[in-house]
Amino acid sequence: MIPNSHRGRSELSALRADSAAATVLAATDICGVLVTYHPDAELPRRLTAMRRQLDALVIVDNGSGSTALAMLRELAADPAIEVVYESENRGVATALNIGLARAAARGFAWALLLDQDSRIDEDLLAGLLSVYHAFPDRERLAVVGAGFRDFREEPDATEHGAAPDSWEELDYVITSGSLISLAAFARVGAFREDFFIDYVDTEYCWRARALGFRIIKTRKQLMSHAIGKPSRHRLLWMTKWTTNHPPDRRYYIARNFTILTREQGRNRPRGFAGRWVFKSLGLVFKLAKRVLLYEDHRPEKLFALAQGWYHGARGITGPRRRAP
Repeated sequence: MIPNSHRGRSELSALRADSAAATVLAATDICGVLVTYHPDAELPRRLTAMRRQLDALVIVDNGSGSTALAMLRELAADPAIEVVYESENRGVATALNIGLARAAARGFAWALLLDQDSRIDEDLLAGLLSVYHAFPDRERLAVVGAGFRDFREEPDATEHGAAPDSWEELDYVITSGSLISLAAFARVGAFREDFFIDYVDTEYCWRARALGFRIIKTRKQLMSHAIGKPSRHRLLWMTKWTTNHPPDRRYYIARNFTILTREQGRNRPRGFAGRWVFKSLGLVFKLAKRVLLYEDHRPEKLFALAQGWYHGARGITGPRRRAP
């Protein structure tokens, strides 16, 4: 957990002045921001649930192919949908920053961040607003994350037992389904574009908390979401899951986690600084074991993990660099 800073307290005093009268948040104050990258043909169907809850949606496409672009142009015929077309994949962080800048320029106070493959419930926005209004310290609220279930699972008894306005405070939440304050975003700063993808949400939340902002998540599950393409495997008497991320994602996960733990170590008392090496290597070995036991394309993924850790240790960021 990251402690508050003196700078954070001064930043928050300005935010309280801006937010003193803005204690009521409505759906009309919220703009959806969706990042696409080669979306599948089911995107329009998933978008229907989003449009029923949002009056405005900004889609930022990261260099998709012609079939996806044709689909997005059809969606853009809806006057409530704005599509920003990027000619190449500039990374999730850059796309999110573009979408949030468009939402702010159009005068919205909050943005709802969405993944192209997330399936949101019909009451997602209502659930997020309910938790927002129940939170006692709204002027310091930076992100309201949505509780989610694995996309293959049906709602369980625990979900039905959660009060609509119940919440928990966390160090970070995932990007998809999160309601982000644009006033806080202006003070915290943009998502870290040199990370490209993976841990951009974690890094942003940690930075927000360092400035004294708060991160919460609904206890009620409000959408279906999957990390990677999970598959279940039996090992002796145990059941194990793996995400089956492609090599590039394995690279970014290893690299960005290493960078985060390394930078966090620098801010800790003497004697803790070197522990980032063991912590980051521990994650790499854990992921390598899963790849070896359960996944395909093992050589490429193992090389990506090793390269990601090495680049993270050296502070190399940006899109993955490959040998000629």
